[in-house]
Amino acid sequence: MTISYTPPAVTLPAALLSQGYTLRPETDDDIPFLTRLYGTTRALELEQVDWPLEQKVAFVEQQFTAQRIHYRGKIAGCAFDVIEKDGVPIGRLYLQERENRLHIVDIALMPEYCGKGLGSIILQGLIEMAGGKGKGVGIFVEKYNPALRLYRRLGFTEIQDTDIYFEMEWVPEGYDAPLATVPIN
Repeated sequence: MTISYTPPAVTLPAALLSQGYTLRPETDDDIPFLTRLYGTTRALELEQVDWPLEQKVAFVEQQFTAQRIHYRGKIAGCAFDVIEKDGVPIGRLYLQERENRLHIVDIALMPEYCGKGLGSIILQGLIEMAGGKGKGVGIFVEKYNPALRLYRRLGFTEIQDTDIYFEMEWVPEGYDAPLATVPIN
């Protein structure tokens, strides 16, 4: 029997839409932007190694390609979306809807959009959407990620420690146990 998956239908909160932010499915034309964005998520790590710029660029490109292949080959029903501001790509949001939770596979913003409340508004919108369906919201967060404070502030709790990541989850009122039942591959 084949299970059919439909990516979650997600829209940004009205507060963001009114400011020119949109969400759209990514295409292969987005790969150069997505590679640059991915590179920003590895910048702190790459500052620690004494590699020439060309080697760092090659590393980012290789890692991005490996991640992209993994996500598309292993995460069924995932929506791969680009966040735009006035038609210009500024981030990505990858979501998978599971039986009992909305799983954030990845969320990333260009550095100039971080720390301005945009991530909070997006996450609160996802929490509202999932909560309205009686579902939780889950994510894996690297332990050194500065956004860890944001997730905790929004009510996400750590449900598993995988050495590099915390698996975190927000659960709707009335649930007293973690909703995570399907591990990420």
